Amino acid sequence: MADICMKLLDMNPKCLSDPAEDFSARCNPIYVGRVVSAMINSNDDRGILAGRWEKPYSGGVAPTQWNSSVDILRRWYKSHYSPVKYGQCWVFAGVMCTVLRCLGIPCRVVSNFQSAHDTDKNLTIDKYYTDHGVRPKESHDSVWNFHVWVEGWMKRPDLCGDSTYDGWQVLDPTPQEQSAGVFCCGPCPVKAVLEGHTDQKYDIPFVFAEVNADQVIWMLMRDGSKHRLQTDSSQIGQNISTKAVSADRREDITASYKYPEGSKKERLVFEEAVRRGNEHKPRPELSLNPPVVKLEITDEKEPITGQDLELSLLLHSEHLRELRVQINAQAMRYTGVPDSLVYREEKDVLLQPKQDLKISIRIPFSLYGTKMLDNSSLKVSALVHDKQHPGDGYLAEKNILLQEPTITIQAPSTCEQFTEMTVEVIFDNPISSTLRDGVLTLTGSGLLRHPMVTRVPVLEADQQMHLRIPFTPYRAGFRKLMADFDCDTFRDIKASCNMEVKSNLVEDKSAMEYGVSMEQKWANLSLSQ
Repeated sequence: MADICMKLLDMNPKCLSDPAEDFSARCNPIYVGRVVSAMINSNDDRGILAGRWEKPYSGGVAPTQWNSSVDILRRWYKSHYSPVKYGQCWVFAGVMCTVLRCLGIPCRVVSNFQSAHDTDKNLTIDKYYTDHGVRPKESHDSVWNFHVWVEGWMKRPDLCGDSTYDGWQVLDPTPQEQSAGVFCCGPCPVKAVLEGHTDQKYDIPFVFAEVNADQVIWMLMRDGSKHRLQTDSSQIGQNISTKAVSADRREDITASYKYPEGSKKERLVFEEAVRRGNEHKPRPELSLNPPVVKLEITDEKEPITGQDLELSLLLHSEHLRELRVQINAQAMRYTGVPDSLVYREEKDVLLQPKQDLKISIRIPFSLYGTKMLDNSSLKVSALVHDKQHPGDGYLAEKNILLQEPTITIQAPSTCEQFTEMTVEVIFDNPISSTLRDGVLTLTGSGLLRHPMVTRVPVLEADQQMHLRIPFTPYRAGFRKLMADFDCDTFRDIKASCNMEVKSNLVEDKSAMEYGVSMEQKWANLSLSQ
């Protein structure tokens, strides 16, 4: 890994054009962070990963299938620096975290939910619906279900003479927007994001919008005009998370990026961010009268893949209303882009004053199943028109995140180095039809020298897959075993378990010989693939 990471630095365009200047700058983590951010993606250079956000993933690996950044880095190195196909944000971030740690920069991976992508840098996200309730694909701004980046820990003497901006810095290798003409992002001080200091470097307005932009939803009319449906200042940037140190649990770090939503301090910081970084960019007026028709979409039962979805739309008004209700469900990519229409219903209702009206929504698995194979969520929306006031429209929307079936790994918590052991992997087919073309892949650093692949051609309805897999751990220490199951109905269902490998020293160098022979087998296998 050290050789590969150093080669990554050597292949960056700055080094190729002026090696002496590049070498002398490598003592600076700010410089190294920007170089690595640019080199993880292949947009401007011979970087490591090619990004792709929709099918087909021909000629490469679907982003959801990766379990190891080491595998990706080795492939790039052995292919003479051709981009590895394909990555999305969590893949880019995972590889960058490995590289930065190898180079000595402390870092961690961070996930942001309801993450905004603000293209015009006015700290406002514009979302559009047609007047029949469907999200069109043509929108420059977007809200990703989640987005993943890296934080690196470093000092920022380039920004001020004291330690104001020292500490965690956002570094994002996913190619979204250019920074100084290159597809990279950061290092952006998290402290500057928290205080709205958008006039500092690097890329603070973009990161600020990711976690704290305001959102305006518009209805596009058939005549080309648009009507503002609603505004929201609290939905962007939810549950900002990282992995806790030395524990498999989520650590919520939202408070390091922004003050509590709805607080006076949060709004003051937002206005400070606008003043500092966007004072010459127009922003829409966000004031809007409270809706006279209130509506909400709720789950009637937990949404589980393989089962019909049951929801309800609740409407309420203080006055009698004649309404046209349009309900749609669209399969969404995780980047917030609609993929396909799954469900549509339209009806006229009479809403009695001061009474709740409940409309049941049932979306069969037969309608959504195949369309969710490569998508992240369903967005269910209800657009309500007041028939007595044609210009008035009301919107409710809900992201449906389907609960996937689970894989179980049964393994001993401890085992011995260079001693064969067996794990059991169990998976129950949760649907009433046959699963086909199943592939189970096991990986684990220090446990398996290369991925172990087991094919499961057919798994009948209600049948259980129960596999016993032997292997020999070769490195001592705390290790993690990963399982990935993929088939024609479910994509890359993952599970993991922790194991402690007890040291078993071999004095006659057989351990060394074993390691060399296995490394050679791995190299030959990789080259043959």
